[in-house]
Amino acid sequence: MSVAPVRLGWWLSSEEHDPRDLVRHARDAEVAGFETAMISDHLRPWVPSQANAAHVWTVLGAIAGATDAMEVGTGVTAMVHRSSPIAIAHAAATAAVMFEGRFFLGVGTGERLNEQAFGRRWPRAGERRERLAEGVGLIRQLCAGENVNHRGRHWAVEDLRLATLPATPPRIFVAAGGKRSAALAGEIGDGMIGVAPDGRLVDVFRSVSPRADAPVVGQLHVSIAADLDAARDDAWRWWPNGVVPPNLLGELARPEEFEAVAEAIGPAGIDKAVLCTTDAAPVIAAIDRFVGAGFDTVYLHQIGPDQARLTAMAADELFAHYASGP
Repeated sequence: MSVAPVRLGWWLSSEEHDPRDLVRHARDAEVAGFETAMISDHLRPWVPSQANAAHVWTVLGAIAGATDAMEVGTGVTAMVHRSSPIAIAHAAATAAVMFEGRFFLGVGTGERLNEQAFGRRWPRAGERRERLAEGVGLIRQLCAGENVNHRGRHWAVEDLRLATLPATPPRIFVAAGGKRSAALAGEIGDGMIGVAPDGRLVDVFRSVSPRADAPVVGQLHVSIAADLDAARDDAWRWWPNGVVPPNLLGELARPEEFEAVAEAIGPAGIDKAVLCTTDAAPVIAAIDRFVGAGFDTVYLHQIGPDQARLTAMAADELFAHYASGP
């Protein structure tokens, strides 16, 4: 049995799917029983073959109209060159109105892949964390309806008050891949987003966060298919970027570079990046590793076009397993 209660979420991959399909996937996931979803925010796909990277805020507006109760958030939005705190606050406030309280904003330090097109210097990680911290403060002020005047190290806002505002500002979750970003998430976030079941990062976040019950959410990549060979083939075809070392994820500038690195490494390591399976037992075991590390929500990302296999597995087995408790 599971080690603790956990909420299961649905991951909407903007890199792999047409925006119209993303809306349909969100609706289907809600019908299947998922109560929360997270959608990636990319200017470019990770690799050319994924062939998608729709404007996330446009897609979110459509999802708001296509769903009734599902909570949805970005996973994640960055403030480097592509988006400013003003633009994000404006978009997030409107999304929160459209979703009527069921939107949250996921933010992070970003990837060069989504910023290189602007032709400006790619900041180092420490500077990106500074930009994020300053930007989150401004977003909170703007989404709270304050009139903001600010001239800081990285951002400036002159005499702005947003007109369209939600009844309650959206929660802000901060992505963390290391101890410094986990500490930052505790300082400025309402929750933390992780990509691996690393209890050390959860401990850092908890030691800093003023809220003992602050959410900690994770992402689990899965490839569910009729047989293991098909699952591995799907994972490699649609998510080859999964084998790219973590220290390169934020630094490569073009989809072709991710493709080249992935091809140089080869498909042998895809099982380490994506859980390839034919049944629910390995998925449950992987979710429980997140739970054991202190995560309370795990977003499941089914690789490739066959999204129905995950909705069926969740409806038939996963929800029933976790409803039964530890």
